[in-house]
Amino acid sequence: MRRLAFPGALLAAVALIAGGCGTGGKASSAGDQANGQKLFTAKCAGCHVLAAAGAQGTIGPSLDDAFAGPKAEHFKQSTIQNVVLDQIREASMPMPANLVTGQDAIDVSGYVAAVAGTNAKPAAQTGTDGKAIFSTNCASCHTLKAAGATGTIGPNLDQLKPSFPITQHQVEVGGGVMPAFKGKLTQAQIDAVAKFVSSSAGK
Repeated sequence: MRRLAFPGALLAAVALIAGGCGTGGKASSAGDQANGQKLFTAKCAGCHVLAAAGAQGTIGPSLDDAFAGPKAEHFKQSTIQNVVLDQIREASMPMPANLVTGQDAIDVSGYVAAVAGTNAKPAAQTGTDGKAIFSTNCASCHTLKAAGATGTIGPNLDQLKPSFPITQHQVEVGGGVMPAFKGKLTQAQIDAVAKFVSSSAGK
């Protein structure tokens, strides 16, 4: 989502949408929030903080911080959704254009509007399916053909072809804009995703 000068510009945007002056038309419904959550995790979590999604990105604004104020002031959820929807439609660097479009954009904006600023905790991730863990936590930032991931924020893993020890270490400690996953994932889950990446990158 596009960077705004928080909180003043955001509140101005909320007021503008509330007055019906958004671009591209308002969302006609809250959308499919389950699909919105899935798409947010895959496309947006690498850049934004959103507690309910377990997202710790630092490139774009924290969506929890951005919408905590408007929610405290009792703005309607539909108004917040339309602010998010307009930010998606008006994408500017570093957020790529057309990240999600059409109904998918409505679904993502509906999900964000429902959970941003609520301090909701994500459901604990279970299981040790390396591909599933990668898709949930890493695909929004990295390219990895085996996972159908085309992220461009972090290194292209098909080109990098990292070894298991290197991948394991990077997942544990993070670096740059990449958060550390030690404590968020179990050691077995870290090992599983490192094995998946190291064994499938470049293939």
